[in-house]
Amino acid sequence: EVQLVDSGGGSVQAGASLRLSCAASEFPISRSCTAWFRQAPGKEREGVATTDSDGSTSYADSVKGRFTISKDNAKNTLYLQMNSLKPEDTAMYYCAAPCSLVDYWGQGTQVTVSS
Repeated sequence: EVQLVDSGGGSVQAGASLRLSCAASEFPISRSCTAWFRQAPGKEREGVATTDSDGSTSYADSVKGRFTISKDNAKNTLYLQMNSLKPEDTAMYYCAAPCSLVDYWGQGTQVTVSS
């Protein structure tokens, strides 16, 4: 059974950093595009960042230069390093795979940024 387990969220002040993790089982992230999404209260879920099997990455304009997606293929784990956090980054964050037509979602990890 495929499982994606998200962790690393928390409550921080604006300007702080957090690193989210997504541990995958029964799904080799090295062979697929994997992504981070987020959903704020009252808003639709939006894509934050993706990383493909060739190592290429893409980011939403709102997080470019502040967030970095990466993966450790040996640990089969996806990461999202979030720096210079802003209150508007407050949301539930989910890892997902594959990037298009997502089949698998993590359970989510809450990020709350206060001003």
